[in-house]
Amino acid sequence: MKTGISTACLYPLETERSLAALLEIGYRRFEVFFNCMEEIEQPFLQELKRQADSYGATFVSVHPFTSAAESSLLFGDYPRRTKEAFDFYRRYMAAAAYLGGKYVVIHGQPQGHGKLSDQGYWERFGELYNLGAQEGAYPAQENVRQHRSANPQFISGMKNYLGENCAFVLDVKQCCLSGVEISEMASAMGMRLVHVHLSDCAEGASCLLPGAGCRDFQELRQLLEKLSFSGTVVTEVYRDNFSQADELKNSLYFTKKVFETPFS
Repeated sequence: MKTGISTACLYPLETERSLAALLEIGYRRFEVFFNCMEEIEQPFLQELKRQADSYGATFVSVHPFTSAAESSLLFGDYPRRTKEAFDFYRRYMAAAAYLGGKYVVIHGQPQGHGKLSDQGYWERFGELYNLGAQEGAYPAQENVRQHRSANPQFISGMKNYLGENCAFVLDVKQCCLSGVEISEMASAMGMRLVHVHLSDCAEGASCLLPGAGCRDFQELRQLLEKLSFSGTVVTEVYRDNFSQADELKNSLYFTKKVFETPFS
C-alpha cells in the first residue's frame, strides 16, 4: 500500500497553494478537496496536474465541496433534482479521472433524513457507480458519523446488495467519533475497501496527525493487509490539529515507515 495526504489538511489555504506546499514538504500522492465550482473546470485541473507532474506526483481521489448537501442532491425524493445532481457529480468523477485518480468520496445521507429505504439508497448509489464506470472514476462511500454510513450493518448490507458496483472509504477518526471499532467497519467494507483516511488520536483528541497520538498503526496495517488492501492511506486532518509544517514532514516519514516499509 502507499501513503498520501489530502489538500484539505491546509484548508482554508487555496487548493493549488495547499498542493504546492505539500509537494515541497515531500508528499507525492494526493486527495484533492475541491472547494468551489472553478476548481473542477478544465483550466484549474490542468494547473493542478502540471504542478503534480513537475514533482512526479499522482492523485488518487477527490472530495466534493457539496458533501453536506448530498442528502437532498443524491438521495432526496425529487427526481428532477436528483438527475441534475447526478450530472453534476459526473463532473467530479470526470475531474478525478482527468487527474489520474479513481475515487470521489461520498458522505451520503445523515441518519433520519429522507424517505429512501436502505435498499433505495443502495440502488441510488449503484446508479451513480455505473456513471463512474463511464468516466473512469468511481464514487466511494465513506463512513461518516451521524450518517447512515456510520453503521457497519448498513455498510455490510450495501456491499452485499451491490457486489462489485460499490466502493468504500474507511475513515478512522469517523469510526472513533461514531463509537465503532475500526476493525468492525473495515470488515463490513471487506474487499470493496479502496481508500483510507488516516489520523491519530489521544485522550481528548480524536483527530491528530499520524504519529502524534497513541493509535496502534501497525495493528491497522495488519488489519488492512488481511483484507488485501493495496490502495492509499491518505492523511486527513484539519488545519487546527497541528501548528508547524515540520509536523507534516514528521508525519510523512512516520506513515511511510509504517505502511510502506516491508515487515522484517
